[in-house]
Amino acid sequence: MIKEETTTVIGLMSGTSLDGLDMVCCNFSTENGRWRYQVKAAKELPYTAEQREVLSKAFFFNERKIMLLDDAFGQFLGNSVVDFILENELTPAIIASHGHTIFHQPENKKTLQIGSGKRIADLTKTTTINNFRQLDVLKGGQGAPLVPIGDLLLFGNYEVCLNIGGICNISYQSNEERLACDVAPANMVLNALAAKTGLPYDQDGRLASGGKVDPILLSQLNQLDYYALNPPKSLAREWVESRIMPILENSDLTLNDQLATFCEHIALQIALSTKHLKQGKMLVTGGGAFNTYLINRIREYSIHRIVIPDPETVRMKEAIVFAFIGLLRWRNEINCLKSVTGAASDSSTGDIYLAPGQESILKN
Repeated sequence: MIKEETTTVIGLMSGTSLDGLDMVCCNFSTENGRWRYQVKAAKELPYTAEQREVLSKAFFFNERKIMLLDDAFGQFLGNSVVDFILENELTPAIIASHGHTIFHQPENKKTLQIGSGKRIADLTKTTTINNFRQLDVLKGGQGAPLVPIGDLLLFGNYEVCLNIGGICNISYQSNEERLACDVAPANMVLNALAAKTGLPYDQDGRLASGGKVDPILLSQLNQLDYYALNPPKSLAREWVESRIMPILENSDLTLNDQLATFCEHIALQIALSTKHLKQGKMLVTGGGAFNTYLINRIREYSIHRIVIPDPETVRMKEAIVFAFIGLLRWRNEINCLKSVTGAASDSSTGDIYLAPGQESILKN
């Protein structure tokens, strides 16, 4: 049995659902050429109402204000990681930060995830890697999803990996290639609807379960042009706000009916996106995995066996994978697949900010 030296990495994830910051510390090693990981510590840090408001409005900020927010959010990330390290007596070799997406327009070769890598490195005194999407976008790719490299190398025993976050996405193996795409908006919309009742989210899908699916609204949603596109394809807040939210805002249905209908829409799109695949196990992670009503609707339509892992994996899978993506970048190995994003070539992507006292930055 051949084992490689273990590397300890902290992964940071802030998703479009604006729930908060996910932090995870993992040990990564290889055994007989296969990657293994072990979670040493994990923490969810919910955003305050003020943080959620600022992050949600940052899309409309001017360039100077975004630069200031990039530094301030980097300071928040850095301080949060310092506390996380001290609380758990951690000694990470690397920090890998996804940051928080402010805008994502791959068709214009633009994408921005804020959270200054230099600020994180300076505060934590630990080499930090961020800005994982830009190089792929410059190569003509979608810059998303990035998680499939982790699905392939860490969770390859599942035929399909489904993550239900602000946007739900899938990845799977096909003809020795990893394929993936964003399927549909998910918690980004469900949480926005629940917020109208003063709730941060629809716990267990209770509100949705009290509603009825409206066939007219469901048809409107399913006929949106995005769903007719072939992968690679990705979604962002801009599309959700311009195409989805006006349909819901113009609906005279009750809130519960809208939630029930949108859950039905998500479940149908997941089924349509995976019906061509060989039946097998579908790993379901992300906050939506806790939405009992939504999961039951997915089970109703899917040909695959739905597998929901332990709560830590459900919550932290994306942070775990970004820690892994950062490690691959540090090793100068491929961490972004052209088969997934549509880029001209695979990439080892991410800007490396070395710990203080070393060179300041190694960019793509």
